[in-house]
Amino acid sequence: MKTDKYILNAKGEAVPEPSLIAWAKWIETADRHVADDGFPLGATGLIRVSTVFLGLDHSFGAHGPPVLWETMVFGGLLDGEMARYTSKADAQAGHLAMVERVRATLPEAL
Repeated sequence: MKTDKYILNAKGEAVPEPSLIAWAKWIETADRHVADDGFPLGATGLIRVSTVFLGLDHSFGAHGPPVLWETMVFGGLLDGEMARYTSKADAQAGHLAMVERVRATLPEAL
C-alpha cells in the first residue's frame, strides 16, 4: 500500500510511515529543518530562506519519487518564492541556490 506520509530515519533518510498515529507523533517533535538563513531587511525586517522536510508527499499523486522537501522565502522581493524537491541533497543544493537568488536582490552593502 502506498502512503503519502514519511518520516526521517536515524540516518536522515526519508522512509514511508503508513501509521497516521506514528507519523503524527514523529512530526510533533522531529527537527525537520534542513537549512535556515536570514538577511536583514531595513531597520526592523528580515528576509528568511527556510528549507524543511515536509513529511507529506507533495507530488499529489503524480508518478515518480515523493516530493518531501521544500524551500520558501519569507520577506523581501522574492517573498513567497518556493521550490520543492525529491531528495535531501537536492533540497540542500536548492536552498543554496535560493539564498544566492535572495542575495542578488539585496543592496550592495549587505
